[in-house]
Amino acid sequence: MSKTAGVIVAFLVLMLPSFVLASNWTIDPDHSNVQFKIRHLMISNVKGVFGKVQGVINIDDKDITKSIVRVTIGTDSIYTGVTKRDEHLKSADFFDVVKYPTMTFVSKKIIKHGKRKLKVIGDLAIRGIAREVVLDMKEFSNEIKDPWGGIRRGVSAGTKINRNDFGITWNKTMETGGVMIGDDVFITLEVEMVKEQSK
Repeated sequence: MSKTAGVIVAFLVLMLPSFVLASNWTIDPDHSNVQFKIRHLMISNVKGVFGKVQGVINIDDKDITKSIVRVTIGTDSIYTGVTKRDEHLKSADFFDVVKYPTMTFVSKKIIKHGKRKLKVIGDLAIRGIAREVVLDMKEFSNEIKDPWGGIRRGVSAGTKINRNDFGITWNKTMETGGVMIGDDVFITLEVEMVKEQSK
């Protein structure tokens, strides 16, 4: 082996851990959801959930800030436990699910923030309007082997958005003053993912 070839091999060996430690994980839609709550009549919170969550997360364990998050949420999967309210939320007054069947989040930057915590900065798109938001996220869990032979990890994250920023402006003024629905929406993501096997 020539000296040049030896240097190249040595370089590739040193770089190998970076490739090994960066891996793709597919979100398991059966064990993931997006929960939300919003103020109602200025006296209580109404909660709901989006059940259709898909996406891929590239995790770089050597440098977690280089990880990438891509999530797609089905707007027609919204559920608050009240059929009439769910139908209204799916209408053009709110998510307009026929015209905008999905919401998306794509990370742009990840910052370490405290012990085992991250801030994930990215673009959230709702009703075709993209705005930068910051997810407060716990670090990814350790790997486990599930009963079906797959490798899994989990993660939780949360953020607060103003619905008006995304064109969701429907509201009603009450006779006693104030409005029917608050502007701030508190969002929590619970995600379970499966490691993609190398081919």
